Amino acid sequence: MLEQMSAFFEKRLAGYDEHMLTEIEGADEFYAYTASLLPTEPDSRVLDLGCGTGLELEAYLSIQPRAKITGIDLSRAMLDRLASKFEGKDIRLVCASYFDTPFENGAYDAAVSVESLHHFERERKLGLYARLYDALKPAGYFVLTDYFAESPELETEYFRNLAELKRAQGITDDAFYHYDTPLTVDHETQILREAGFKGVDIRNNWGATYTLVARK
Repeated sequence: MLEQMSAFFEKRLAGYDEHMLTEIEGADEFYAYTASLLPTEPDSRVLDLGCGTGLELEAYLSIQPRAKITGIDLSRAMLDRLASKFEGKDIRLVCASYFDTPFENGAYDAAVSVESLHHFERERKLGLYARLYDALKPAGYFVLTDYFAESPELETEYFRNLAELKRAQGITDDAFYHYDTPLTVDHETQILREAGFKGVDIRNNWGATYTLVARK
């Protein structure tokens, strides 16, 4: 049965960090690797989309403890867990959808998202990435580490399966339900470029999880 996104993660909060770090290929490396690509200057402003319990921030704040973080996530329980880890740090947390949250234009040195955006379709991402582009400073960039489909055919199958599950369960609303619908790396890159990003580079990968850097 499909579960609404926030409820899905809140039910699994107790074992979430352990699961993410031990059950996903490359996770023992890609959180730290992602953090290593973020700005190292003191007081850098970073926007974290789908920050969850802050696994990428654990590594980043050890590198730059004076960074100013804005973290957005649908789950209040996960944000509370994150806040408890980083008392005294300059972190602003927003419990909301990052698709609906206003971003301050030209405010951020970088943005980051890890294992969150593979739940959403092309059109929704395009609007988000266009707003994200505007939110970055002139030399800003976006670090995306996520799970991607291995082929266009598999990408299409994910979305078809989700539509069939929603029909079978009589789901007709626009709420977010937890089901993986990753795009291919090529399609994700195309959307980022269409949103305005000038350069999109693949920096690393661990199986189906890739790190992309999109520059303004």
